[in-house]
Amino acid sequence: MKKFDVLVIGAGPAGYVAAIRCAQLGKITACVDCWIGKDGKPALGGTCLNVGCIPSKAWLESSEYYHEVTHKLGAHGIKAGEVTLDVAAMLARKDKIVTSLTKGVESLFKKNKVTWIAGKARMIPGQKVEVTPSLGGEAEIIEAEHIIIATGSSARHIPNVLIDDKRIFESAGALDFTSVPRKLVVIGAGVIGLELGSVWKRLGSEVILLEAMDSFLAMADDQIADEAWKEFKRQGLDIRLGTRVLSATTKEDSVTVRYQDEKGDHALECDRVIVAVGRKPMLQWLGAAEVGLELDERGYIHVDEFCGTNLPNVYAIGDVVRGPMLAHKGSEEGVMVAERIAGEEARVNHDTIPWVIYTAPEIAWVGKTEKQLKAAARKFKTGVFPLAASGRAKAMGITSGLIKIIADAKTDRILGVHMIAPGASELIAEAVVAMEFAASAEDLSRIVHAHPSISEAIHEAALAVHGRTLHI
Repeated sequence: MKKFDVLVIGAGPAGYVAAIRCAQLGKITACVDCWIGKDGKPALGGTCLNVGCIPSKAWLESSEYYHEVTHKLGAHGIKAGEVTLDVAAMLARKDKIVTSLTKGVESLFKKNKVTWIAGKARMIPGQKVEVTPSLGGEAEIIEAEHIIIATGSSARHIPNVLIDDKRIFESAGALDFTSVPRKLVVIGAGVIGLELGSVWKRLGSEVILLEAMDSFLAMADDQIADEAWKEFKRQGLDIRLGTRVLSATTKEDSVTVRYQDEKGDHALECDRVIVAVGRKPMLQWLGAAEVGLELDERGYIHVDEFCGTNLPNVYAIGDVVRGPMLAHKGSEEGVMVAERIAGEEARVNHDTIPWVIYTAPEIAWVGKTEKQLKAAARKFKTGVFPLAASGRAKAMGITSGLIKIIADAKTDRILGVHMIAPGASELIAEAVVAMEFAASAEDLSRIVHAHPSISEAIHEAALAVHGRTLHI
């Protein structure tokens, strides 16, 4: 029987980072994962690298280039001849990026002497795990002093909508389309639905998003959500709120989606359907009940503030525990657990984890929304700066969007920063750093920002908290 100091179950961004950090800290570490890549071989990186964060961003980038050539360059005095779309080349580029990164994780494991075990793990009593090899063979028992569970998440399904990967797809399948659907229905207008809908809209599809909730982007600040709603409608995305999908029936060359809203029952004919209604913890093979691993009321593994479970020396991180299902959140939890196993003091501040939606323009935020602060009866003040007043935004031709800063009414400490802007995924890091160091809005307003730049809007929004904007 093989024995390790640490066994990590799952090799997504939470698991592989945890394994690498454990090894760096001198622990004899193994990582078991059951992912099989498109080539039929085991692959590291989990959902994020293989069919999530990375490939979706590759598609977003390619589709944005196509959209710029066909719709935007004329305004810059650039005239192109006949523009053709090669979806196969876009798909090949995406696959090449995925392979490069998954192989990169494999190289990192070798460099840090992490043992990679390709197989499906099931916990058994006594700090042991039974691993069934991914490509066949006898199961083996592995013993570890510490176990870190990082099995990630899987797509949620809805009744009467059967995923067949021919006409009806999960988000993963939508990343392997070989042609542009004429008419596409996306069930769910959250982060995943908006990103995938944006890709195929830019490439020429008619896109309809059916969202069950009555409000749009309920997790975002209302002002940002309102701005995003207007921008996406302007882009031609047909977003229908308050809908309940009843069924999806496939024919040889189409799908009929039936749904219900306040106006009654409706039927939509389309070429393809993407189901993007959220994700759930992937625990079905883990053997949680057999070893007495405690789950919460929503089916997540119950953990303390340091990701410890109710079982001694067993930890859980990433999508299987409370908090947002974000790759960077899982990675930081993995680092924290590894360092605590090694006897170091470490923690993750869940109040300063940034969110990003990679649409165009991008949407990002960190901290509290106005709605959350009002519910907590906390007094605050806000500063808003629209990109329509930004010289750099005008030069870029992207003037829809805004930066919003929320600060404590008494102390001026920054409580939340929200933005819809080009490059928001990068801009938000300034806000995260500021909040980590307990900065005030005045602190941000006293920092010199380069001119002209989109980041100047953060400076102006900070000034606006105190009614001191200079350029509006």
